[in-house]
Amino acid sequence: MTNPNSPIDFFSSISDPRVERTQKHSLDSILFISLCAVICGAEGWNEIEDYGNAKIDWLEKFLHLPNGIPSHDTFNRVISMLDPKELNGSFVAWTKSIAELTDGEVVAIDGKCMRGSSDDGSGTYTHLVSAWASANNLLLAQEKVAGKSNEITAIPRLLRILELKNCIVTIDAMGCQREIAKTIIERGADYILALKGNQPEMLDRVSRSFTYIKPSSEHTMDGKAHGREETRACSVITNLDNIIDRDRWPGLKSIVRIESRTRDVKSGQIHKETRYYLSSLEADAQYINHSIRTHWSVENQLHWTLDVAFGDDASRKQKDNAAQNFSLLNRIGLNIIKNAKVSSMGVKGHRKKAGWDNDYLLYALKSFDVVKN
Repeated sequence: MTNPNSPIDFFSSISDPRVERTQKHSLDSILFISLCAVICGAEGWNEIEDYGNAKIDWLEKFLHLPNGIPSHDTFNRVISMLDPKELNGSFVAWTKSIAELTDGEVVAIDGKCMRGSSDDGSGTYTHLVSAWASANNLLLAQEKVAGKSNEITAIPRLLRILELKNCIVTIDAMGCQREIAKTIIERGADYILALKGNQPEMLDRVSRSFTYIKPSSEHTMDGKAHGREETRACSVITNLDNIIDRDRWPGLKSIVRIESRTRDVKSGQIHKETRYYLSSLEADAQYINHSIRTHWSVENQLHWTLDVAFGDDASRKQKDNAAQNFSLLNRIGLNIIKNAKVSSMGVKGHRKKAGWDNDYLLYALKSFDVVKN
């Protein structure tokens, strides 16, 4: 059983899958040590054990550890046995308790393949669909799917467990489905859905509309990042009278075209691309242009950071639910670090600082109510 006074109250509802007589270490202590170790840079079970042994005096301020620090095999076995749905449910409840989504906030839904999770060359990888709150800079929830094609069934499940009222949900082309649009509207949110070849007839109608219908609003924005200069021209059409089957898309109020021009500063190479979207927004092009641009924060702020700072893509944890559950620990750690940063150093730097400075780690944990004041 879990301790009702656990320092990680948001995991207190998780059931312990072990036989009680075999429990030398409480589930509370295993989870708390694992989370602290991940925040401080641990990327595997051995490193979690090493962290625990190095920090046992500090950890005993919060935990009862009569049998010392669990072995790496114990961390691996216990966390791999935990029910991912239960673990994710506790995580979702925790994020709801500490973050309130603002009206108009972009919630980006995106999938990620964990390429290190394949079982011995079988080619089967853990694939996760995540919901990222852009303004809060928080991961809200994740769902495991068998592969990219299964995102269609996972996205509605993810949407139904989130509080999305008055938010803008953005999804890539895989999520451009009528049932997904319906679910978003039912949740009290708006949507911007990327339209590509998986909806060929609708894509053809929308693209041709921009050749003979004058946009109701247009906006151009410029930016420079990662050695590239980009110009994004957004055109929005709200007169949908000529769009056949428009009524089959719940809440559809506008179609959007983004024409982007990207120039590599170093090589001078120029890349042009035109993308189309379906939206329930009747807003101006500037607002929609910004919302679409914000969607890509899930790639830069979540996926890229997890790969580079947490080694998420290279993680090789293949036992039972190990990859999915360890991935969630990484994401909890990222939430804590990103929202507790007190300087402009990168995530890697803050992980090192937390490992070196117990007071900083405690500050980060308290800032997210992981440890009570």
